[in-house]
Amino acid sequence: MTAHAAGAFRIWRLWSAWLLLASAFLGLAGCATDKGGSSPGAPRADIITDSDEPEGRKRARIRLELAVGYFEEGQTTIALDELKLALNADPNFGEAFNLRGLIYLRLNDVRLAEDSFKRAMVLTPNDANVLHNYGWLLCQQSRFSESVQMFARALANPLYGDRPKTLMAQGVCQIRAGQFADAEASLTRSYELDAANPITGYNLSNLLFQRGESVRAQFYIRRINNSELANAESLWLGIKVERRLNNTEGADQLATQLRKRFTQYPQAMFLVPGGLKSLKGRQAYGGLHL
Repeated sequence: MTAHAAGAFRIWRLWSAWLLLASAFLGLAGCATDKGGSSPGAPRADIITDSDEPEGRKRARIRLELAVGYFEEGQTTIALDELKLALNADPNFGEAFNLRGLIYLRLNDVRLAEDSFKRAMVLTPNDANVLHNYGWLLCQQSRFSESVQMFARALANPLYGDRPKTLMAQGVCQIRAGQFADAEASLTRSYELDAANPITGYNLSNLLFQRGESVRAQFYIRRINNSELANAESLWLGIKVERRLNNTEGADQLATQLRKRFTQYPQAMFLVPGGLKSLKGRQAYGGLHL
């Protein structure tokens, strides 16, 4: 894996709490809203209200809402129990299979996660949220061409409201696949739609830095490091960018933050005002070279 591929996934995990919150509610937040599941050009159905749902679906939805709450709190086993009750009440509840896939993905059971997403796609074939989740699973399994196909299907739905997140995920997968020009296009478009997302900003900055476009990389990483979302990885990337641009003062300011706020971060121990301590050889921590 290349340095920028490793950096992309590492920052994804560091901001995983934010990402998990976004993923947990994919298609699960509301029962009376359109979730992007209708085909373009198809006649729009009336909004589903409580009186339209059969009793089995109502019971299943209550259990699903409980499962989402437990899932969000990290109580995965209890969430799975609630989900089983939801599917007992309504075996054809596509949203429940979507959450089932997320739960098994968290439990690192890829086979059951993939089975869940596939069953959700059979029940709700045009649900962009399910397509996004399945695309991300495929990406984690290095099935990049299949992954991009799922993301493309999700993005093709004009009713889909989470396009920035899917573009971000697509860009990260394209980095892993070595498709750097495509990755830049995906991440740039995601950033245009949601400039506040630190995962997008970091990955775009890191990609540009690795490609030698330090001025552009500086723009994106500075926005993160000047906010409350700065973390050890973003500060370290900022230091490298400023040093490449010969901005010693800016690099030292970021290094001071890194040493004070993240004392256990591997690179922090090598930082001294004005540069790095002398090192034997070229050392790397998790793909980022000193």
